[in-house]
Amino acid sequence: MNEQGFAGLVSIMDRLRSPGGCPWDREQTMGSLRTYLVEEVYEVIEAIDSGDPEALKEELGDLLFHILFLSQIAKEEKTFDIWAVIDRISNKMVSRHPHVFGEMDVSSPGEVEKNWFDLKNKEKNHRKSILDGIPRQLPALLRAYRLTERASRVGFDWQKRDDVLGKLDEELDELNQALSEGHQEKIEGEVGDILFVLVNLARLTGSNPEEALRRTTEKFIRRFHHIEVTLEGSHKTLKEASLEEMDRLWEQAKWKE
Repeated sequence: MNEQGFAGLVSIMDRLRSPGGCPWDREQTMGSLRTYLVEEVYEVIEAIDSGDPEALKEELGDLLFHILFLSQIAKEEKTFDIWAVIDRISNKMVSRHPHVFGEMDVSSPGEVEKNWFDLKNKEKNHRKSILDGIPRQLPALLRAYRLTERASRVGFDWQKRDDVLGKLDEELDELNQALSEGHQEKIEGEVGDILFVLVNLARLTGSNPEEALRRTTEKFIRRFHHIEVTLEGSHKTLKEASLEEMDRLWEQAKWKE
């Protein structure tokens, strides 16, 4: 989209929020748009995964419109507008890439990432902890991944993968103890500890736990759909099928993959 087209989109947003605009758009607040914004981000991710450029183009447009929407509300509140947002991110990208826009030399993507983190810390020197700035609203697995990744940058990390596996065994023993006691709060706490250790294991093996679980969830859906479709072809419902029959169809779907 060229600059004129972008300015035109800004004008559309302005009109939608004007007294003669859309009643629904006019009554929205930053708070009311939060859920829609999260949904749009996930729809962008889904479009990326689909490999469909038309779907991605549409979803990126929807996300861009939400950014304009929030900026328009801020403009009405006389705090900032979309042009201030663009100025801020433009300045940030230049300052965070001194190897491109300045004289700094880098030799690898890892060095770029380290420099980015150092520059960010200097800009955010008002923060009391290096863990500050990671949103609480992130999915739990992703948040744990980002928190432990941040801590690892200052040396607070496992030294080797086998140490994490040993910790996992320890946590499983503690879960078994909690299960034998039947204490629900302790059980939940131990399950959380196991998940946290698994996040670290994923990180140390170069995996993103959020992405890993997402892929496994999609795999579960595909295989379960195979069970449903096969049973339907046999004029059977899920309730009529035995666990053994469903297990056999699951293994069949697994074999086909």
